[in-house]
Amino acid sequence: MMSGRVASCWILVAMVVVLSTAPAGGDTAEKGVTYDGRSLIIDGQRKLLFSGSIHYPRSTPEMWPSLIKKTKEGGIDVIQTYVFWNLHEPKLGQYDFSGRNDLVKFIKEIRSQGLYVCLRIGPFVEAEWNYGGLPFWLRDVPGMVYRTDNEPFKFHMQKFTSKIVNLMKSEGLYASQGGPIILSQIENEYGNVEAAFHEKGASYVKWAAQMAVGLQTGVPWIMCKQPDAPDPVINTCNGMRCGETFPGPNSPNKPKMWTEDWTSFYQFYGGTPYIRSAEDIAFHAALFIAKNGSYINYYMYHGGTNFGRTSSSYFITGYYDQAPLDEYGLLRQPKYGHLKELHAAIKSSANPLLQGKQTILSLGPMQQAYVFEDENSGCVAFLVNNDARKAIQIQFRNNAYSLLPKSIGILQNCKNLIYETAKVNVAKNMRVTTPVQVFNVPDKWEVFRESIPTFSDTPLKTKALLEHTNLTKDKSDYLWYTLRFESSSPCANPSLYIESLGHVVHVFVNHALAGSGHGSRNITVVKLQVPVSLINGQNNISILSGMVGLPDSGAYMERKSYGLTKAQISCGGTNAIDLSGSQWGYLVGLVGDKVKLHQWANLKSVKRSTNDAGLIKNCPLAWYKTMFDEPNGDGPVGLNMGSMGKGEVWVNGESIGRYWVSFLTPAGHPSQSIYHIPRAFLKPSGNLLVVFEEEGGDPLGISLNTISVIGSNKAQSQLS
Repeated sequence: MMSGRVASCWILVAMVVVLSTAPAGGDTAEKGVTYDGRSLIIDGQRKLLFSGSIHYPRSTPEMWPSLIKKTKEGGIDVIQTYVFWNLHEPKLGQYDFSGRNDLVKFIKEIRSQGLYVCLRIGPFVEAEWNYGGLPFWLRDVPGMVYRTDNEPFKFHMQKFTSKIVNLMKSEGLYASQGGPIILSQIENEYGNVEAAFHEKGASYVKWAAQMAVGLQTGVPWIMCKQPDAPDPVINTCNGMRCGETFPGPNSPNKPKMWTEDWTSFYQFYGGTPYIRSAEDIAFHAALFIAKNGSYINYYMYHGGTNFGRTSSSYFITGYYDQAPLDEYGLLRQPKYGHLKELHAAIKSSANPLLQGKQTILSLGPMQQAYVFEDENSGCVAFLVNNDARKAIQIQFRNNAYSLLPKSIGILQNCKNLIYETAKVNVAKNMRVTTPVQVFNVPDKWEVFRESIPTFSDTPLKTKALLEHTNLTKDKSDYLWYTLRFESSSPCANPSLYIESLGHVVHVFVNHALAGSGHGSRNITVVKLQVPVSLINGQNNISILSGMVGLPDSGAYMERKSYGLTKAQISCGGTNAIDLSGSQWGYLVGLVGDKVKLHQWANLKSVKRSTNDAGLIKNCPLAWYKTMFDEPNGDGPVGLNMGSMGKGEVWVNGESIGRYWVSFLTPAGHPSQSIYHIPRAFLKPSGNLLVVFEEEGGDPLGISLNTISVIGSNKAQSQLS
């Protein structure tokens, strides 16, 4: 419970901010951003805003200007981005704002193109991002419990949030300073986990709001999926159908805002892509506006790429590829164009929408009209047909209007039908990958075999199965578990059974691969039983535990465990020998990681294996290196890894992400085959390609591709 003095200060702060957010008008209008129950008010003017999410580290600085330009041309007013704590503070007190992490440069580019910014500081962000954006070192802080009324967490959260706010202030980037940032967000979807923390969850929400408001950014703060967001923080909606599901803000003095209108959905390895139609997005966006919404952000407008090890558990490298701008920044039609037309139609009637009185009329059992009318600014109507099965003719103000199933028609001046959500006038395009080089010449590959450590090679030894991430500290995906097993008597049909809370396991017995297994987004325990060949005497058992990203959400993330939990050997159905309490040896990471084999300077430090065509295929734990020239043109480039299994790829020392081609969808297709190589990673010639293959694949089948889009005459005929 807060002391009376602290509580009084909080009430005073809240009163001051609430007063500052009252609408200003006439010649006395203040500069900056305020709000009331209808909309945000920027420099004294009500605003109806469309926003698009673009995450700066999921593209490159060279891509930012084009992405922002295309977004603006799509009728977007605001760019929304998270701030990624684990990128910017990878070590306690050591900050990185360079390269793809250059948040200030990203925001200044947005400003230069005349758009606003919504800065979602979090600093927990979820976002299908490794550990939800939390730096792993945070877990080792004594007494740490994430995202609750916990003093160690609040200390570091406030410190980082203040760091970002002060950085923005120092660059004059808040709207109160004449900059583009009109909104800031604290926390993220905390309503999903608040109940797990009981009374400490509610007190944490109040603290987070108080802390954020106390930083005095001069612009409103928001909390998404947070029904109890304390005044003056605005609670907002996330989801696909907020026009139907959002009960609205928790105060009549707050505007109705939608911070995540999902343009598709994330995809994980083994999962099927979710394709959300342009018509469905347009319907629910129009419905939200019709129901007094004044701010819609598309999540994502451009998803981009999870470079390196930035994706969370099991998520593919391509992020929200089905967004209006695809992973490569190419227009995805008709989604891009259909939404652009929606934005233009709604903005053409912004004045009556923001100034007029709303009237709701019933026009049938599943049909309504939402009418906004003002004597000075005019009239606009949204005619809604909720019937998903049949078209219908609607009578409105002595005129007849035909609407397709599940569609909304927008009437300019309450008369002229200028847009219909289910009627798409934009032709579909198709993305084309064109191979420009196949790496099918064995002599042009060099191969480096990863060594299999034995118990004697490991620096840490203990009689217990230790937790994976306690040892790796998320510096590597991999941890070796090793032990010696003495076989002194004949064993018929021996087998090794293991259970693991990690994502992948590879079992080696006496340096030979005995078997592999993996979990999935829905299978959290890997259970693997493999036959093994044992020799009389000492046997070396080496088990490689692998992670494919840390989780991005959930309560008590700091308590989650990974890695081996059980190991036993059985002989032909007889009693099993439990190995869990044996003396185990541990080694973090791979040799290739430690010597930074993906970098030019270190290639000669590891002895290469033969590059004979028959020997470079299907080798587990192999590093492959070759060279290539940049394709002609300036369009996107992708690497087709369809002939490989699982691993990671580097181009000129830059990781383009994990690949996992062998993990198939229910339909039997790879979750992702093409992996984005930004042009900024390339030089005209002599580009270094390094592949680490975990399972065993065929590098001779890898190809370099250019990516483009073409129109579809077939689609045009279907839509006309």
